[in-house]
Amino acid sequence: MLDSFTPFDLYRDGVRVHGRIGGHGAPLLLLHGHPQTHAIWHRIAPRLAERFTLVMIDLRGYGDSGRPAADAGHAVYSKREMARDALFAMQHHGFARFGVLAHDRGARVAHRLAADHADAVTRMLLLDIAPTLAMYENTTDAFARAYWHWFFLIQPSPLPEALIASDPSRYVRSVMGSRHAGLAPFAPEVLAEYERCAAIEGSAASICEDYRASATIDLEHDRADVAAGQSLAMPMRVLWGEQGAVGRCFDVLSLWRARASDVSGRAVPCGHYIPEEAPGELLAEALDFFS
Repeated sequence: MLDSFTPFDLYRDGVRVHGRIGGHGAPLLLLHGHPQTHAIWHRIAPRLAERFTLVMIDLRGYGDSGRPAADAGHAVYSKREMARDALFAMQHHGFARFGVLAHDRGARVAHRLAADHADAVTRMLLLDIAPTLAMYENTTDAFARAYWHWFFLIQPSPLPEALIASDPSRYVRSVMGSRHAGLAPFAPEVLAEYERCAAIEGSAASICEDYRASATIDLEHDRADVAAGQSLAMPMRVLWGEQGAVGRCFDVLSLWRARASDVSGRAVPCGHYIPEEAPGELLAEALDFFS
């Protein structure tokens, strides 16, 4: 899939950060979403690598990155810790400042990275999310039905993780296949990779902790930003699927403009999984924005 890129494994505070690097030009960090891995970029990474040096990592708890034990406050899986993993990987490869392209959970990590380490992020392109705090505060019946996994995964241990671990492939296919385009957009070998990683021991618990963190400590961090009047200054572009729940349930641009000063964006003709459903549209947007 991404064999032209060089794999790497780094360790931050004992937690493995797995990823791939390759390409030529300005540095660009790519962050995937749930329940996927850095393989989501397989349709656009080769073309992007002609213009940029790409660093693609697996978030902690996903792919071949580490699955640290949970803590009572869910801090280990906070987006703040995941952002530190990403920053660590970029600095390891010699990049103090870089662009960020991120989807879904990875885009939430990117938001925290930009908030906590604004000097490191030159610009960012976020895919199919609104700010986490705004999405929880403005949740509707329609959103809860479409994003049922948000509310399933945050239930107390051990029920959600036990159900996922009993059949990880079924979980992956149920979450991804229940969206607009079903499983059709996913190359068989890539879907198999998502299933392989979901079956790694500890994945179910890590997935749940990611979402528990988003409903607890991540909201505390977001509320602190709002209370401090923090506004992100770097250029930001947001794309969302016109067939997805995010654009139907939220005013995406208005919500981001409440948190950042330079925001542009639009809907693209696809569902949630933009890198795999609309790679041509995304590639054109990324080349335009990061150039």
